[in-house]
Amino acid sequence: MTTHSTRWQRYWDSHADDYDRQMTRWERKLFGDSREWAASRARGEVLDVAVGTGLNLPLYPDDVRVTGIDISPRMLDRARSRAEQFGRDVTLRQAGAEELPSPDDSFDTVVCTLGLCAIPDHDAALGEMARVLRPGGRLILVDHVAGTSRVVRVLQRLLEAVTVRQAGEHFLRRPFELLTGHGFDVVERERFKAGLVERLVATAGPATGSP
Repeated sequence: MTTHSTRWQRYWDSHADDYDRQMTRWERKLFGDSREWAASRARGEVLDVAVGTGLNLPLYPDDVRVTGIDISPRMLDRARSRAEQFGRDVTLRQAGAEELPSPDDSFDTVVCTLGLCAIPDHDAALGEMARVLRPGGRLILVDHVAGTSRVVRVLQRLLEAVTVRQAGEHFLRRPFELLTGHGFDVVERERFKAGLVERLVATAGPATGSP
């Protein structure tokens, strides 16, 4: 693990205990039913990237098989407890999203909810998600993105001057614009709250891994 990765691991470890409380507040104000929206669209073998404390785990359909990865072992400990609480049989592994510890074409669905904004190299992470998805598999993303209003984007840029350095949190990313370059075809997309929230479903193209 690089020094950069170790820094963010320690950061998220230190926030594991209060993460649920903070996210509950933000989800009520901004994201609404986005976790339910994302989880309901998962099928088959599912990879939950940046699974965090496992807030998605109780929401997945009963017939899917979930693997979750996160950089923070303390977050994973909380996710493990949540899985046990809800009787979910999940596989949890410590890993960064830019180097997923899975072979090519391993999953039918990859989900990333409210995590891509804080992954250091989100473009590399999307490439890894494409790699581990089977052809025709689903990528499901929910996150805050650059708003549709120029005034809002100016405010977001001011926020980033602080949050990127302190918490690795980006506000001006637009993952939608990167998906075609990774072979994805967007089949469902919506934005709300002045364009600040984007949620989408994309399908993976043919396998791009080495022959």
